[in-house]
Amino acid sequence: KQHEKNNGFDVLYHNMKHGQISTKELSDFIRERAIVEDTYAKSMTKLSRSASNFSQLGTFAPVWDVFKTSTDKLASCHLELVRKLQELIKEVQKYADEQAKAHKKTKEEVAATLEAVQNIQSISQALQKSKENYNAKTVEQERLRKEGATQKDVDKAGVKAKKATEVYRSYVEKYATAKAEFEQKMAETTQKFQDIEESHILHMKEIIQLYSQYIEETHVQIGVVHQEFVNNMENTTVESLIQKLAESKGTGKDRPGPIEFEECNIAFATEGAKPRKRKGFGIPGRRKEKDTDSINLLWPTGSLIHLKHAKDNSFYSSSDSDDDDEPRKFHVEIKPVQPNNGNHQTRSSIDELKASIGNITLSPSALVCPVDVFIGKLPTFERRCETPAGISRGPSPITLASQDSLPIAVAFTESVNAYFKGADPAKCIVKITGDMTLSFPSGIIKIFTSNPSPAVLSFKLKNTNKLEQILPNQQILYSDPSQSDSSTKDFWLNMQNLTAYLRKASEQNPAASYYNVDILKYQVASNGIQSTPLNLAVYWKCSPGTTDLRVDYRYNPESMLSPSPLCNVQVLVPVDGGVTNMQSLPPAVWNSEQNKSLWKLSDISEKSENEGSGSLRAKFDLSEGPSNPATLAVQFLSEGSTLSGVDLELVGTGYRLSLVKKRFATGRYMADC
Repeated sequence: KQHEKNNGFDVLYHNMKHGQISTKELSDFIRERAIVEDTYAKSMTKLSRSASNFSQLGTFAPVWDVFKTSTDKLASCHLELVRKLQELIKEVQKYADEQAKAHKKTKEEVAATLEAVQNIQSISQALQKSKENYNAKTVEQERLRKEGATQKDVDKAGVKAKKATEVYRSYVEKYATAKAEFEQKMAETTQKFQDIEESHILHMKEIIQLYSQYIEETHVQIGVVHQEFVNNMENTTVESLIQKLAESKGTGKDRPGPIEFEECNIAFATEGAKPRKRKGFGIPGRRKEKDTDSINLLWPTGSLIHLKHAKDNSFYSSSDSDDDDEPRKFHVEIKPVQPNNGNHQTRSSIDELKASIGNITLSPSALVCPVDVFIGKLPTFERRCETPAGISRGPSPITLASQDSLPIAVAFTESVNAYFKGADPAKCIVKITGDMTLSFPSGIIKIFTSNPSPAVLSFKLKNTNKLEQILPNQQILYSDPSQSDSSTKDFWLNMQNLTAYLRKASEQNPAASYYNVDILKYQVASNGIQSTPLNLAVYWKCSPGTTDLRVDYRYNPESMLSPSPLCNVQVLVPVDGGVTNMQSLPPAVWNSEQNKSLWKLSDISEKSENEGSGSLRAKFDLSEGPSNPATLAVQFLSEGSTLSGVDLELVGTGYRLSLVKKRFATGRYMADC
């Protein structure tokens, strides 16, 4: 509301300028807090040094190490807060610079409003004076008429009254025009001032929120350090301290033996002591056998290490050879590993594959890495790429409002691992694992952090009857273990931990428009070869001069709840024996450096030729045959479907699914004859 003197503009303008003062004062406050924390940290470091200087004698001495470690960690907690506060001061300074620029720009934009304010103030004053003059002249004319003044005086007063009336009327009209312009300009300007103030307060609150968050994080860290101190002190028992003293100060574990009386050797005493070789200290209980045992160790690198006693080169005299304390020398021979022929390599990789595929289990540590456990063991010719869950559709991630239904996306990614032996379906080993990832737009983080209790995100996992194991992310996800329906499982998220995770993720990558969170992993029940999307059988015919190879494959839609094409299908076959020429159908690529042939096939589905069944054939001419049948590797992926058919349904209000992404791909997918 404007005061009658029309000075509201001045009030609002100066209020805007006061914002710069507030920003500077907030920066000063945070800087002072950082100084306090830095002083505290230095004091704690000094206290830690004093603990180091305390007596290291007696049974209590090891306790000072516990104090020193804990005090050092406390100092580190406060130093970390100092670092965060200093970074925050930089953010405040950055905002102060932006604020000053915005105020300068606003000053230029409201110049016309200032002119309108000054104009109406000037006209208001002139209007008031003209009104007072008009009233005075009118009253003067009337007084002369009543007092019977001459007509000349009355007329003269009338002229002055008429002129005053015209001036007064003109200022009334001018004021009306100035008032209209003033109100229009002020309406626009007050909105600008309000926008600036709202933005200013919001920004200041965000800074204070970060300030509060950093202090809260420090308190949590201090709590952890203190609990660690408590645990260490509980573990520092009387028995352990006395044991440490015994270990550090003890002079031996064995009781000294009896000392017997020895008669004086006269001959030795008169002839003088003969020089004799000095023996080293013996090791109690050492064996005296003069064996020539060999120790064979197989190192992880595959090199065979041969250790052998080397008595022949001993520099000790024969007179010392019977002593218990005789040092032993070892001769080391490094025998190179035998070259890997194709058969050796095949056997070891098959054994490894059987062991790994047969024993795939889910563990909580696997949740640390979102990429379905065999990515590091894929064939080296071309690794598949993991893609994110996808950007949520709907409102811009930056402009989400708290009243909106918040969009999230979900991705199901499964890995099928299989080993085929010859053409026998019963020998097929299969293991299928999967994970579920939720994707949150960056705008959600601000809504979560500004709301002390955001709506709980709950969902129902459907079609879970094919899952034989489900491993939730225990930091974020809750479930009801008493559920009896095998086809569905209910879950809900720990919103406080989710918010903390997303906030940390945004700090590490502030430019991202969405953030992925690993929610759960699962293992799919498999039924041998019937669960494999692509059945394989491989046949080798090896002779000294040539190798014939045939790989039969068949698309298996029964393995999928909703059949989808297999894309980027590649088959890699190692062939040894000195390949000099290859003929293949369909055409394959021969890599002479790796001695491998590679087929790249078009998408395979029910719509493919022969409903997705076919054969790969190749004939290899050899210079050093015959070849050894090797294990081949297959790779493919499929978008839009999973092998388990698992799905998600949101429960409750506040959230909506903007995107559901499903895919499966090969992990270790291999076959031999």
